[in-house]
Amino acid sequence: MEALSRGRRLLILGICCMSLFIVGLDSTIVNLALPAIRSEFGASVEKLQWTIDAYTLVLASLLMVSGSTADRVGRRRTFQAGLVLFGIGSLLCGFATSIDLLIAFRVLQAIGGSMLNPVAMSIITNTFTDPRERAQAIGVWGGVVGLSMAVGPVVGGSLVDAAGWRFIFWINVPVAVAAVLLTALFVPESRSAVPRRIDPVGQILVVLLLAGLTYGIIEGRSAGWGSPLIIGCFVVCVAALVTLVYYERRREEPLLEPRFFRSAPFSGATLIAVCGFSALSGFLFLNSLYLQSVRGFSALHAGLLTLPMAAMTVVFAPISGWLVGHRGPRVPLLVAGSMLTVAGLLLSRLDLSTSTVTLLVSYLVFGLGFGMLNAPITNAAVSGMPRAQAGVAAAIASTSRQVGASLGVAIAGTVLTARLVGPLETGFVDAAKLCWFIIAGCGVLVLVLGFITTTQWARRTADGLLRAG
Repeated sequence: MEALSRGRRLLILGICCMSLFIVGLDSTIVNLALPAIRSEFGASVEKLQWTIDAYTLVLASLLMVSGSTADRVGRRRTFQAGLVLFGIGSLLCGFATSIDLLIAFRVLQAIGGSMLNPVAMSIITNTFTDPRERAQAIGVWGGVVGLSMAVGPVVGGSLVDAAGWRFIFWINVPVAVAAVLLTALFVPESRSAVPRRIDPVGQILVVLLLAGLTYGIIEGRSAGWGSPLIIGCFVVCVAALVTLVYYERRREEPLLEPRFFRSAPFSGATLIAVCGFSALSGFLFLNSLYLQSVRGFSALHAGLLTLPMAAMTVVFAPISGWLVGHRGPRVPLLVAGSMLTVAGLLLSRLDLSTSTVTLLVSYLVFGLGFGMLNAPITNAAVSGMPRAQAGVAAAIASTSRQVGASLGVAIAGTVLTARLVGPLETGFVDAAKLCWFIIAGCGVLVLVLGFITTTQWARRTADGLLRAG
């Protein structure tokens, strides 16, 4: 790829970030619309879970194949195709006439979205070749992803109150159209010098693994944990995992590159992303139900209450990127883990009359923790990896985020409904206590993994992988 001026590089970063903003926004904006969707369609809690998880699950399932496909056929071409599909899916979501159709159109959205996250990261990695400049660009990118997910409730609440829940999807369409045109004009085409072959067996195994796990968790309570269907789901999940590891280790060009996991920082970042995004998605799912169904706030009021969380993400995401570029990932990860833990413990004390001050403090702490999380995760995904496989490495990191998002909603919703006594409006507080403790536990895991994966030993494992690559 020809040398690009700094202005052109920043423009490319902006185009990627704009596109990623609507994808990240869509992962969380729907949360504030859940009560309105529930009211219009008479949807159960399980259907509400699928409204979120149909999107994140398909994203998680397809991100890796999208990343390797982009490395092979062209990153700009794949990026534009993803934008078109995402825009069409968004348009159709707004016209859905039933909860099942909405879930189906969310799947189409996610197919397009899966072509955006890893491909944009690969474009950024190949555009910013200086390590320090790349780390700072990754910090901006990670901040935009975090910001989009954090402001989703605010934007969602505003749109639901002002225009109706369907506009939370229609807002994506003009942005997608603009991004397609800007990409055609300013983003140069690039691909890997050594194209990777498509791995259909690995892709099928990934889908079976994630779908079996998520379906089993969400539907386990209603179908019965001992029912043949649910037991079968978990059996398929375990069998797919074992087969995937065995198969990918013996494949010359695997979908899921096993040798990447020899790097302790990379493996740790993958687990940290699962834990951190489980905490975020669980928090957003529970918080929307608490503020609207339990406390009776409007969608706009509920969104405005979470604005401090978005503000903290805006402030601390670029700070985290700067720290990673100049000091390394340890401090951001330790701060992120500590703050997520504290926020989970504070939220476990919510009741029917918790003061606004207590709510705002909890959201501020959570936003600080989440804002510090993205940059070190993303940097670990591409640092020490061969540039030719940037798309694959970034896709694994993005996949771990979406796996976490799916599991967070699945676990939070399942625990909530299992412990719920009486209607949601009166039984939520007691039923949700364990969910908040689980979120705090995710913070503890981020803290511990953040320390372990930034030791001298961990850095040596990453250096060894780079020399071998």
